[in-house]
Amino acid sequence: MPVELPGRVLVTGAGGPSGIAVMQSIEGPRLTVLAGDIDPYAAGLYLVPEGQRFILPRGDDPTFCDQLLELCERESVDVVVPTVDQELLPLARDRERYAAAGVTLVLADEQTLAVCLDKWALDARCRTHVRTPRCWLVDASFDPSEPELPVIVKPRSGSGSRGIALLGSHDELAALERDGTLLIQEHLPGPEFSLDVLASASGEVLAVVPRERLKVDSGIAITGRTKRDDELERFGAEVARLIGLTTVANVQVKGAADGAPALLEVNPRFPGTMPLTIAAGIDMPSLAVAEALGGPVPTGPLPFEEIAMVRSFTERFFPFAEIEALRDAARRVASRA
Repeated sequence: MPVELPGRVLVTGAGGPSGIAVMQSIEGPRLTVLAGDIDPYAAGLYLVPEGQRFILPRGDDPTFCDQLLELCERESVDVVVPTVDQELLPLARDRERYAAAGVTLVLADEQTLAVCLDKWALDARCRTHVRTPRCWLVDASFDPSEPELPVIVKPRSGSGSRGIALLGSHDELAALERDGTLLIQEHLPGPEFSLDVLASASGEVLAVVPRERLKVDSGIAITGRTKRDDELERFGAEVARLIGLTTVANVQVKGAADGAPALLEVNPRFPGTMPLTIAAGIDMPSLAVAEALGGPVPTGPLPFEEIAMVRSFTERFFPFAEIEALRDAARRVASRA
């Protein structure tokens, strides 16, 4: 369902699956899609014409927000859809300056992001309202003999399954660095689901689409299916309420021993497997961008179909000069850092 409204929309993280999914979803006859990434080899840059490709600084670069706003003003951008974790908090903190320049960010507010991007804070926010796995912060007070084995160790902040491991001995727990950057979570034996949640800017939950992650590589589902499940849909809506969601997020849950879902984490951005949710009938990127452009907001809950997906690679071919131009642009951006 392409966006029917006129506008110019910049999607960041064009090298990642979420950025590509958003770009392919929203493209329409009246909409101009611009693609941005730090990497001149990012695949999504080559989904748009040459004049709509841009090299960006890293999200943790102190000049990131300034350079991105300069680009938005120069290119008359109406909406920015950030899909890179490092960009989210800096942009949320700078939202008013972007709004003053006429640029709308499809992005949760700073308070929501701060909770979602800190798994320990998320657990504290949600544990008395929805089921969560037992959780320990690996700091000076951590007792490595306390957790029942095996357990999951993961970074307090991070995404894409980076740094996650299953540990089976208390000696391994005792060897962990106790600087407060790691979490221990109870190991849950049940199936894993990603709940794609769409909320309006006013906080109304419009849709929750559970996806079962059947095969996963580097945190991205390679094979999956959507599943209508009232319990999971209620779970996703409640988590969205608890964190104050006003856009799209991905709520990850896993079944406990008794089969009940428990919260693992929340990714407060478009997920990499968004194409499955779109194919199931809920085009979250188009709905979110249309609202950002001033379009009408549908009434929820929105229906979706049960459908399965497998992923494969695809290729694009073009003159090498197009890559060379973006490599030159990347060098210029790096020189400003």
